[in-house]
Amino acid sequence: MRTKKKMLMAAVPVAGCLAALGATAPAAHAAGTDGSGGTSYQATLAPVALNTPSGAASGHVTITINGDRATVSEQVSGLATTLPTDTKTLSALGIPAAFAGKPFPHVQHIHINGQGVCPTSSADANGDGVISTVEGHHAYGMIGTTLSTKGSTGADTATDVTVAPGGGSFTYQRTFTLNQDTLSAIKNNKAVVVVHGLNPANAPKASLSTPNSLGVTLPGANKKLALIGTAPAVCGKLVSSQMNTMPSGGVATGGGSTSGVQDQGLFYGAGGLLLGAGAVLALRRRFGKQH
Repeated sequence: MRTKKKMLMAAVPVAGCLAALGATAPAAHAAGTDGSGGTSYQATLAPVALNTPSGAASGHVTITINGDRATVSEQVSGLATTLPTDTKTLSALGIPAAFAGKPFPHVQHIHINGQGVCPTSSADANGDGVISTVEGHHAYGMIGTTLSTKGSTGADTATDVTVAPGGGSFTYQRTFTLNQDTLSAIKNNKAVVVVHGLNPANAPKASLSTPNSLGVTLPGANKKLALIGTAPAVCGKLVSSQMNTMPSGGVATGGGSTSGVQDQGLFYGAGGLLLGAGAVLALRRRFGKQH
């Protein structure tokens, strides 16, 4: 009996140790998670070459994934704040008068399966001094998920500005089901967050006088939206939070202030909008007076 008792007594601490090991084992595999079992990915949003001056805008995105559920938290600042109120300026940019003075909408997405990077100045294929959305596709890929503030997060809402965050600075937070293509791209380091919509106050001149590359025309407009509405403004590669190095560029997601503007490509349309140098300068002056 005494021998059995001693054996039982000795087994207690051993069992306790095994239980402790079992409890801590998951923690060993949880490196790079948010502490609740979800894996976290981050992106530092930085200005896209040519389109946004260095240091003019910035942001940060964190995406925590549990299974196929993603929680996106984002903060962005330094973007275009409000749309012009002057009707001539609006008309020149392909924006209906109904949107005058409203928060500038910034459609944003998780782009996937490109090179997994943000575009450099070499992406400007036609040499007009601005990188269009299409010119950036080679670097960041096509749209995998729309970071909308409500409703669908699919590519079908990619250019719906009515569900896009708005204003020069915004905070976005949303939890939704992530499609498998985007989920795989994130895990394979092939996902990039892109926030679109340039600031007319410091955007390249060509973005004010050239139609967007997506053929977008806003409802009620008689011309295609100018490039400022669709071109990528800030960008960031999504990387595991375990990684020490963080590529410049960014991610985005819906959840901040939104303003009504819907367009089938990203923001505005242009039916053949080509302004002379004098008209571009006048646009800048009119827009500047409103800020």
